[in-house]
Amino acid sequence: MSAGTAPSVGFDYALLHAVPRVDRGERINVGALLYCKEADYLAAAIHLDEARLRALDPEVDVAAVAGALEAIRAICTGDRAAGPAAGGPARTRFGWLTAPRSAIVQPSPVHGGITADPAAELDRLMRRFVR
Repeated sequence: MSAGTAPSVGFDYALLHAVPRVDRGERINVGALLYCKEADYLAAAIHLDEARLRALDPEVDVAAVAGALEAIRAICTGDRAAGPAAGGPARTRFGWLTAPRSAIVQPSPVHGGITADPAAELDRLMRRFVR
């Protein structure tokens, strides 16, 4: 490894899906969560495409989806205004955010990888799976 090169570290990630009608099971990717223990990194990136969401359900409550996504972002940052889920260590918050649920915003299964730059990896996930 050359000087100035960050070591590679393991990370876990999950995609965030908007599911406007849980009974139909249709979804679009609207964000990603990335957790890296070694870098003490937990973050969410979000991109809500209203037109794509409305294609699944013209009557979807876009404000509810956006609110749920903002709550996820606040939990990642540890913003206590987001409620009790925002407390505790990053690993606990990531586990809570990736727990399966039947809601308008749902996490994918957790996947893993290796990166030298967690923030850049989150960007890459967004480009590949969301935008």
